[in-house]
Amino acid sequence: MAFILPDLPFAKDALGDNMSAETLDYHHGKHHKAYVDKTNGMIDGHSHDLSGASLSEVIKHAHKNGEKGLFNNSAQIWNHSFFWLGLASEGSTKPSDKLQSMIDSDFGSTDKLLEALQTESANHFASGWGWLILNNGKLEVTSLHDADTPVAHGMTPLFTVDVWEHAYYIDYRNARPDYLKSVLNNIVNWDFVSENLDGNGIARADQDG
Repeated sequence: MAFILPDLPFAKDALGDNMSAETLDYHHGKHHKAYVDKTNGMIDGHSHDLSGASLSEVIKHAHKNGEKGLFNNSAQIWNHSFFWLGLASEGSTKPSDKLQSMIDSDFGSTDKLLEALQTESANHFASGWGWLILNNGKLEVTSLHDADTPVAHGMTPLFTVDVWEHAYYIDYRNARPDYLKSVLNNIVNWDFVSENLDGNGIARADQDG
């Protein structure tokens, strides 16, 4: 079996001015699809039999063995699938009680968490991803370069925001902070973020090959 381009969990026009249907046509339909196609091409005839390996297993294999092309493309499939799941047409109202308690303990408030994620992601140099992760029982905000992913480092991802330029240039041109403000304040799927505390949502970004 080959990896597939997963459907978006919402209609292409569902995110309104926060992320346009045109952006999703390119970002999901072309960029995300290209990572899927390239990964499948690299796995076909690979010296290790990776047919049937899950996406996360391919990522870990490529990272361990220094296969940059395979790592970059397979990790980008996973990152994008996780990103889409973390968005909702009007956001969800609030974090679960468990997540809210952790946010208050580790950041002081949801607003301060979002401010930290906005700052980290806006200041991230060049392409990459801003992440909210669970690390040793505490919430942390970090960013990773290019296609790098928590899957390769034993981190537990809770939410991500794409800061590659193709994620926002159609709608916001070079104004990355405006894009981040719109996404973080309006379309975060807190239900999905809350699910990830127990690992229940994370598996939805993975897939069998």
